[in-house]
Amino acid sequence: MQTQLPLAERMRPKSLNDYVGQTKLVGKGSFLRRAIDDGFVPSMILWGPPGVGKTSLAQVIANTLKQSFFTLSAISSGVKDVREVIEKAKKQTFFNQGRPILFIDEIHRFSKSQQDSLLGAVEQGVVTLIGATTENPSFEVISALLSRCQVYVLEELTKDELVFLINEAIEKDEILKTKKVDLQENGALLRVSGGDARKLYNALDIIVEAAGDKDVVINNEIVLEIVQKNISRYDKGGEQHYDVISAFIKSIRGSDPNAAVYWLARMIEGGEDPKFIARRLLISASEDIGLANPTALVMATNAFQAVQMIGYPECEIILSQATVYLATSPKSNANYMAIKKAKSFVKETGNLSVPLHLRNAPTKLMKELNYGEEYKYAHDFPGNFVKQDYLPSEIKDHKFYEPGKNKREEELRNFLNVRWQEKYGY
Repeated sequence: MQTQLPLAERMRPKSLNDYVGQTKLVGKGSFLRRAIDDGFVPSMILWGPPGVGKTSLAQVIANTLKQSFFTLSAISSGVKDVREVIEKAKKQTFFNQGRPILFIDEIHRFSKSQQDSLLGAVEQGVVTLIGATTENPSFEVISALLSRCQVYVLEELTKDELVFLINEAIEKDEILKTKKVDLQENGALLRVSGGDARKLYNALDIIVEAAGDKDVVINNEIVLEIVQKNISRYDKGGEQHYDVISAFIKSIRGSDPNAAVYWLARMIEGGEDPKFIARRLLISASEDIGLANPTALVMATNAFQAVQMIGYPECEIILSQATVYLATSPKSNANYMAIKKAKSFVKETGNLSVPLHLRNAPTKLMKELNYGEEYKYAHDFPGNFVKQDYLPSEIKDHKFYEPGKNKREEELRNFLNVRWQEKYGY
């Protein structure tokens, strides 16, 4: 008996016209769309969260160009597998003028030697490489390979796009259209998907299977009841990746070391890349703790370096130590809020002029124009401080950094108040 394909595979688009989402990337008039239509695409890295269409886009490109499509998974493929595929691709070129497409899923999990083995084939044009990754390729893809690829960022699917996928599946899927489907509510479906189209389709699969020969009724209560019971099925294969890391970071932010260590253990047992965990600790140390405990960033940085040197299994102790330290540290998001406010302000106000006294004056003309003339060198004054304006004149008294309500930042508030008095209102 032939196994029925999952809904996600049955609904996989065959052409760009069927492809949902990423309009900036492949919409009409976009660079990549024109390249595909012209019959030539560069080697590329597709970077984005799970379930946004990375694999589908690679297959659509291959279908549109009518090229051979080879695929490898970084989880299960070694250097030998890469070389075998490249040899097959070389043979194909004798019979096909176009370059075969080599798709590598989760390319961030490829080791340096595995990535090195791709270089020659990409450089010589034996294959067009399309790599998919959920991680920043700047950190995970070697520079030699990255320089030979275009990096395209795929965005999370919008609510409207996810709703469209639900309706398309009900109306057009060869199995679902034979059933009576009563879609009463979609809120819970959207929530359990988390913006991941694959999760969305898997959840629909589970609901349809649970209905058996009966009519399929979809509402929030039924979705939560059925999908929650089968959570392990639609999260199979590591699709909980983003949910678990979210719970991990939120547990640290909430100062719960017990929950944080539990989610850490879940990631370790699931085979999560320890560098991925360590990078998130670095972010948390700055975003959630900041100046409430500046040592947290030092601890997280040292942990990241140690993880790189040691690896599993020993590095799990280091990760645990850093996790507990961050979870039990005082918290402040003042730095995070400060840069958000400043960025928002920059977008609103544009490029305000740098005050003359702060400008660099490397040339005679600039000096004649009074660049830097009225600048006061702080170290020439008592306490290495002198009051002067450092912001553009239009916003000279604007405050972006608001110290958090913790011992360390209350000290900073007093320090700034003494220095600036009424200027910033500290």
